[in-house]
Order: sequence, then structure tokens, then C-alpha cells
Amino acid sequence: MGIIYQIGIHFFILSLRIASIFNLKIRAGLEGRKNWSSVLEDIPKNAYVIWFHCASLGEFDQGLPVMHGLKNKTPNAFILVTFFSPSGMEHYEKRTHPVDKALYLPFDTKTNALTFIQKAKPKLAVFVKYEFWPNFILECRTSNVNLVSISTLLRKNQIYFKGYGGFFARILKNIDYFFVQNEETKTLLESIGIKDITLSGDTRYDRVLQHKEAAKETDSILSNFCAKRPVLIVGSSWETEEKIIKQFLESNPETKVIIAPHNIKRANIERIETLIDQPTMRYTDFNEAHVERVLILDTIGHLSTAYQHADYALIGGGFSGSLHNILEAAAFGLPVFFGPHHQKFPEAQSFINGGIGFVVENAEQLSEKIKALGDQKELKQKIEAFMQSQAGATEKIVNHSMITNTLKQK
Repeated sequence: MGIIYQIGIHFFILSLRIASIFNLKIRAGLEGRKNWSSVLEDIPKNAYVIWFHCASLGEFDQGLPVMHGLKNKTPNAFILVTFFSPSGMEHYEKRTHPVDKALYLPFDTKTNALTFIQKAKPKLAVFVKYEFWPNFILECRTSNVNLVSISTLLRKNQIYFKGYGGFFARILKNIDYFFVQNEETKTLLESIGIKDITLSGDTRYDRVLQHKEAAKETDSILSNFCAKRPVLIVGSSWETEEKIIKQFLESNPETKVIIAPHNIKRANIERIETLIDQPTMRYTDFNEAHVERVLILDTIGHLSTAYQHADYALIGGGFSGSLHNILEAAAFGLPVFFGPHHQKFPEAQSFINGGIGFVVENAEQLSEKIKALGDQKELKQKIEAFMQSQAGATEKIVNHSMITNTLKQK
């Protein structure tokens, strides 16, 4: 199987080169990898490098609390981050972060892995969530680089747990320690003989709670819009959620709606305005003398602030199986609604079990479930208590003996 993988990775690279002719995102990833070796030469000599690998921006968000925690414990650490996807490389700078250098992860060939480790010389490697590249993992082992996986999330249908997945299961055994999100992942790893595991939880809870504490700014536009009436915010909306909102507005005249589309290009904003078929206003054109019922956030960076002013949240992606971040809205005490295809997101099931998250399939269900919420103050306290109960993963990771002992080896 190892030989098949080595051949397969080269076919994978070739397929990406062909696909890049037709796909701009793939092309950006290939272009960004052209000079990765020279980027590593910018690392100062004798730097204490802690290397984080994140598949994309979502995994970067999960890694951020640990990056900050390790930087606080080791102020002289050089934080190196690699991404597989262009969305990570193109957008990570929008976050408050301690990253010293970021680049695309070279493709997982033996030569690339060897060159990367020899040039970067990491003292600690941290893989976030579920992306595991065999040649990089094996090179860490060969080069005596301590490697941990954080916020690990695995499912039983993955190749590591299949009868024919022995090669990939053995690769996981070369990771020194796992900090996993849930009991299922812990049980799956134990089923293939891995014992160095801590059930630490999801670091994103720490991130959104920290973000809530830091988000003290006020926004006069959102304050004015949200005055008096109850407000439903649609976070990272797609067309299905927008169609639901069109019907919801017709049957709930007392409620205002904020729509934060996942795509804020002008053509998409115009499409939403046409679809809603009611008086709307854009954030960039807000006029407090003439406030409409629907506000469209056509800018980046205002969603968190908007959650502070809203009463309920409908989060996009739950109808396609790509549910967006439900934790951020809940951090501000909002009950969260989402579509039925959430099985890959354990936090969604936790919300449902905790009575703070609700599945809806249409506008009628959304209306009914909002009306059935009961006392808003009591529910908000319940949501905030739940979020606090899930916090602490970062502390468990950065203070674990596996990590602290590695940091002592300077």
C-alpha cells in the first residue's frame, strides 16, 4: 500500500495540474506552491519553530487559541503555519494571530517532506483536526520532531478504520499524541491500537468565547436597525436559507432580518434583493431616517457585531452538508437554527441535545420553533452556560505534559 500511495500522490499532483486549467482556486494553490522552499529560508537561524498545519481557514480558526497559548508560554517561538487550501492562505491575515510565516504545504512527496523538515527544523509539529499527510508524518518521526494532532475529529467510515486501510492506520500511529474533540474519535483511535489520547474538546469554543469578550465595539448602524423589533440574523446564507427568509418575512411582519451572505459580490447581493422582493437596504447604504425591515451585510467583518444585536440566528450551509460556524452566534447567547444536513458537525448535535440548536426545513418550521422558544432571558442564560461548559480545550492542550516537556527541550 505504501508504494501505491507514493505513486498515487504523483498522479494526484498531475490531476491538479490538469484541473487548474479550468479551476481558478486550484490554479491559485499551484501557483502559491512554486517557491515554497525559498519561503522557508526567511526563517531566522536557530529559531524555535512551532509548525502548525491547517487544511483551510476553518482549521486555522481551531488552531488559533493554541497558537496564542503556546506563544504566551514560549514568547520567542517562531510560529510557522502551512495551509493546503487557498482560502486559508488568502484570508488568515484577517484574523488576529501570532503567525510569523505562512505558506502552502508542499505536496506530500518524500522529497518535499524531507526538504521541508530539514529547512524549517520544527521543534514541535501540530496538525489541526483531520488532515494527515503520510510522508510528512513519517519524516517528523525520522527527524525526531514531536508531532501532535489537536481538535482531532474522525468518523468510522474513514479509511483508517477499514480492513483495507492498514497503511493509513499505521501512519496515524506515528503521531505522538492526539487531543480529540469527542468520545467517538477517541474510541476509533483506540480500536486501531492508539493509546496516547486526551479527550480535550473543540478549541473553537475557546476562540469564540475569547472573541466575544474582545468584541466590545458598538455599531451605530446595527444598533439603529435592531432597535425595538425582534431581529433574526442569517449568518453565511446560501440560496436555500434566503428562500426560507423570503417566506418567513411574509408570515412574520413583526420581525426584522439581517442577511449576511457567504458571498458578498455585487451580483449575489442583487440576486438576494430580487429574491426577497421586499424593501431592503445594504449596510453600506444605511440611512437611519428610512430604515427597512431587511438589512444586507455587504461588507466583511460585521457578522460578529451583528450577533450582539440580534435575537435569533439561522446559520447557512445546513441544507448542503457544509454547515457554517454555529458557535459564534451561540457565544452571544443566540438560539441557533440550521438545516437538516449537519451530520459531519458534532457541535450541531451537541446543540440539539442541549436544547439550544434547532433543525428547520422550511419557513413554517422556523416560525413555529421561534415562537416556541419561551422566555428569552432564561434561554440566553442556558446557552451561555452551555458554551462555558464546553470551554477549556486550549488549556488542556498547552498545559499537557507532552507539550510542556517538548517546550522545555530548547
